[in-house]
Amino acid sequence: MAKLSTEELLEAFKELTLIELSEFVKKFEETFEVTAAAPVAVAAPAAGGAGAAAEEVEEKDSFDVVLEAAGDKKIQVIKEVRALTSLGLGEAKALVDGAPSTVLEGANKETADKAKAQLEEAGATVTLK
Repeated sequence: MAKLSTEELLEAFKELTLIELSEFVKKFEETFEVTAAAPVAVAAPAAGGAGAAAEEVEEKDSFDVVLEAAGDKKIQVIKEVRALTSLGLGEAKALVDGAPSTVLEGANKETADKAKAQLEEAGATVTLK
């Protein structure tokens, strides 16, 4: 088997759906016994001491948009899920039918808030984690 270049691998990944890519990442993690989660850097407390550092709450910069329930306008919610993701109709419907389920993972605050607003406007119940 010929070795694929980084560019060829990226092109292949672009063709995958989010669900297929998620399944690939799980298999990759199992095969190589690694995790694809981003490492979390812990900032050392300033000269103020441990008491001051304990009071500081680190602001979260990565959010998961979780669809808790579709509500009574399921078709509108499916349309919004498709607009927010690259999922096809069947995959988006499966995600909505399988609620609670994660629509977006690792989104920044602005994107997560916008997605939550769009889904709630369509009638869904959404939480950010």
